[in-house]
Amino acid sequence: MKRKRFYKKATVDKAEIGFAAKLDDRQIMTPARHPLILPTRALAEAVAEEWNNQPKEIDPASMPITGYANAAVDLVPDRYDDFVAGIRQFAESDVTCYRADSPQALVDREIELWEPLLEWAEKRFDIHFHRVVGIIHKKQPEVTLQRIGAAVTDFNHFEIVALTQLATISGSLVIPLAILADEITPEKAFDAAHIDEIWQAEQWGQDEVAANALKRRRRDFLAAARFFSLVNTN
Repeated sequence: MKRKRFYKKATVDKAEIGFAAKLDDRQIMTPARHPLILPTRALAEAVAEEWNNQPKEIDPASMPITGYANAAVDLVPDRYDDFVAGIRQFAESDVTCYRADSPQALVDREIELWEPLLEWAEKRFDIHFHRVVGIIHKKQPEVTLQRIGAAVTDFNHFEIVALTQLATISGSLVIPLAILADEITPEKAFDAAHIDEIWQAEQWGQDEVAANALKRRRRDFLAAARFFSLVNTN
């Protein structure tokens, strides 16, 4: 819901622990009324930039970095284990493991984009993924789920929010982990996760509703990748 802009300028100050984003020298509060304290100056400055970029009305939909930061402060502390479990479950039906049976050009594109990611994950974690033709679920080896799931540990509350978004939007655990390992750029990763939709649009065209939905998902995906990077930038 939009509301009228009520401040002149957003700034960043050093806090006792971390960095505080402020509006006219007043601490920004989360929706749950917690002080919005960020772990790095880079992230705090990105939050301030979003607030400074608001015109006469504040549009929360145009502030994904702030939204992710709010979630990290308000939601994750009491539900950390649930967030971790939610991320891990994407390995059970990772989008990169489910292949089309036709047309051959689409099959070839999936192999071209997905196989390097799976091969990287298999080598990195000493695991094996079953590849499936079609959409019928096939359970992955238990050791695969355990080992790649163990990679989603020791992330802080802000990183967990970013990983949740990346996994949810891509339908994959392999893809977010590959981004964090610099095996693929966020832009290419998004396209890899949406091969089928992009392919269909190329063949038959894309209506405005579908195009706008894909655009929003891309914006949120790239914002989540940027958010993770900012959390780790001093």
